[in-house]
Amino acid sequence: MPDKVTTEAADWRSHLLHRPAALTRVLERAQRVAVIGIKPETVGGAAFDVPETMQRAGYRIIPVPVYYPETRAILGEPVHRSLATVAPAPDMVLLFRRPNHVPCHLVEILTAKPSVVWMQLGIRHDDVAETLAKAGIDVVQDRCVQLELARMRR
Repeated sequence: MPDKVTTEAADWRSHLLHRPAALTRVLERAQRVAVIGIKPETVGGAAFDVPETMQRAGYRIIPVPVYYPETRAILGEPVHRSLATVAPAPDMVLLFRRPNHVPCHLVEILTAKPSVVWMQLGIRHDDVAETLAKAGIDVVQDRCVQLELARMRR
């Protein structure tokens, strides 16, 4: 009989995704993507460009900017100030937040229960990833969605 603790540890670790095939499955299944930390076009940068690329690839982008209180829409979609106002819940949450700010969003992400949380290239928080994985949420860290879509030729 396998050790229960070992089995449970292996189970949650299976939610930490990094293999190309797993990333492809995530991107093929996701449709509604809430982007926490998205920036308006006037500011630009990866926090605008990556969601714009995703939208062009057919994803429904749900903007959840952290700043820019005057902004009412990004990429033609109404802005939400929290995941709590996003209904139905997104399939994926894409994070554009500095690693030290990632824990600030943990409770709202756990409450929304997306299938996957993707931390964009350069963003990693192992403690948050573990908590999400133990809640049954798939987690991708330090990967660029735009590069993965290009790899998939989508």
